[in-house]
Parts: sequence; C-alpha cells; structure tokens
Amino acid sequence: MSEGTNLLLSFYNPDVLGDVLIVELANDANVKQSSEKKGNVVRIFNNETNEAIGFNFFGLAQELDLTEKGQMILDAAQVDILNSHIKEVGFDDTLAADETPKFVIGHVDEMKEHPDSDHLHITQTDVGLDKPVQIVCGAPNIDQGQLVVVALPGAVMPTGMEIWPGELRGVDSYGMICSAKELGIPNAPKARGILVLNDGKPGNAFDFVAAEKMFN
Repeated sequence: MSEGTNLLLSFYNPDVLGDVLIVELANDANVKQSSEKKGNVVRIFNNETNEAIGFNFFGLAQELDLTEKGQMILDAAQVDILNSHIKEVGFDDTLAADETPKFVIGHVDEMKEHPDSDHLHITQTDVGLDKPVQIVCGAPNIDQGQLVVVALPGAVMPTGMEIWPGELRGVDSYGMICSAKELGIPNAPKARGILVLNDGKPGNAFDFVAAEKMFN
C-alpha cells in the first residue's frame, strides 16, 4: 500500500466485539482476502494485490480515548497512534487521517442520460473538490442546476450502508445523491426523489441538525 492511504471508515462497538477498533480502507465486497495478526494488530489484505483493505486494532480504547460507540471519525493524533502500532508490530502500511465531511452540498453542473438505462442519469456534480465528480442517479426529479446533498465515499448512511466508489450499469459513480428519507430526516416525504436545497455552497457539510426542522 502506498504511504498515506486514506482511512475512510472506522467503527467501535465494545458491547458486541469488545475492545476492538475496526478500520476499513476499501470496499471488501467480492474481494478474495486474507488476514495476518501481529501483536495487537490484524491486517486484512487483498489476496491478489496484497494491498491492505482493513485493520483490526485490539485493546486501544484507553490510548485512543474511545468513549462512544458506532462510527468513529479519528483525528490526526489518533491516526498517529494507530500508525505507531502498525510500525511497532512490523507492518509497512501508513494510514492518513480523513476528517473531511462525508455528507456535503453538491451542485449538479451537468446531466445526461445513462446509455444503458431508461431511468438512470449521469451527472457531473460540484462537491467542492478540484473538479466535479461523476455520480449516477436514478431519482425521477434529478435535474441540472440543482443544489443537492451528496454522500461521498466514506459516508455511512443512517441504515448502516457504506458508500464507496463504484459503478452503476458500467458507469463509474463517486458517491450518492440523497433523498430526505435516505438521510433520515424526520417527516421526510414518502414520494421518491432526491432532496433539492434552496441554498448552500458546494462542498460545505450538510447540516443535519437544521434539517430536523425541514419538514415540520
């Protein structure tokens, strides 16, 4: 693995697993994988490429100051601790902290029909990065020029579904444009369709607290 690989997802649930921090670096679906344990660190890797796709860290709750459970957004100091344990046991990987928001405002700059679907659309959506990202969307109300909410890779939806880069019908898609229901907003409309915002700046974090009153 190249130095500084982004640490996208991390979870801690001592009630179920004990003092184990689970770190996911890539989507492991349909990947042939193996694991190797050294000391208090388990490295999970892709059999074909030997690239790390995840780590399990044992007994670090006190050192990392883990007091909550669920998804953990680890800061740079906490990631430095993980890297010290990785190096200490003899693995070569290096993790990088990723504290950027994963639910952000996006602007649909361009939209065209998917060549292999009668309902999917391919968008170029500004999410505050150097250039727009390509996101495939099947919502009936998606349109060019809209302000929307985007779940970027590394986001975990209220249902527990993890968002990774992928493809839909053979077209690359970097994230998901979300409906109010998918975002877990109270009293969200039951009709299908993405949430369209009235204002906001692409790349800014979506305000879930303010959204709680959106449909009151």
